[in-house]
Amino acid sequence: MKSLIVINPNSSETVTRGIDTAVEPLRRFGTPIRCLTLAAGPAGIETQLQADRTIAPMLDLAAQQKDAAGYVIACFGDPGLHALRDQTALPVTGIQEAAVMTALTLGHRFGVISILARSVPRHLRAFGAMGVLDRLAGDRALGLGVADLADDDNCLQAMIRTGKTLRDKDGADVLIMGCAGMARYRDDLKDATGLPVVEPTQAAAAMALGQIALRLTHRNERPCDD
Repeated sequence: MKSLIVINPNSSETVTRGIDTAVEPLRRFGTPIRCLTLAAGPAGIETQLQADRTIAPMLDLAAQQKDAAGYVIACFGDPGLHALRDQTALPVTGIQEAAVMTALTLGHRFGVISILARSVPRHLRAFGAMGVLDRLAGDRALGLGVADLADDDNCLQAMIRTGKTLRDKDGADVLIMGCAGMARYRDDLKDATGLPVVEPTQAAAAMALGQIALRLTHRNERPCDD
């Protein structure tokens, strides 16, 4: 049976396990979901340079998955999203793009909880390209790296503080978790802030599963007119 392939472009098995747990509720729809770790990736993706360097090996890993029904790129920078769409006609979703699209259906202004301040400019470039800056309430960084997200208590408290700031000062009425490594904190953050919280890998996997079921493709397969 064909599977949805979720690729974590960093080399952290801990992050991949968190992603696997996050998408578990979506397995009830019947399509198997396999979560893979890119061994050639960095321990955490925190800069544009690190993100860009994962693209070629990620494309190779995707091409090796002969049972693929579709793909999710599980890094909030969506590295290689359009390259992978060039490589395959199968559904391909990126967690940043899918998270924003989902947030826009849940509230008017979305706030993003990022890991580091240097992550914010690349997020803003992406939001600008998507044409959604007028719906962005704010993008605030925790000041924590990907590895620091494993410290449950410290990370959760920082996320709650940041989420409340986005809500109370920036006017966000829906929150996006700006890193796949944050997945296990979604329910606690939702309860603490009282806002809808979008976990991006869940959003991307749900979108990909819908496209698989409906046989949707980004590729134009119509014959060209002579």
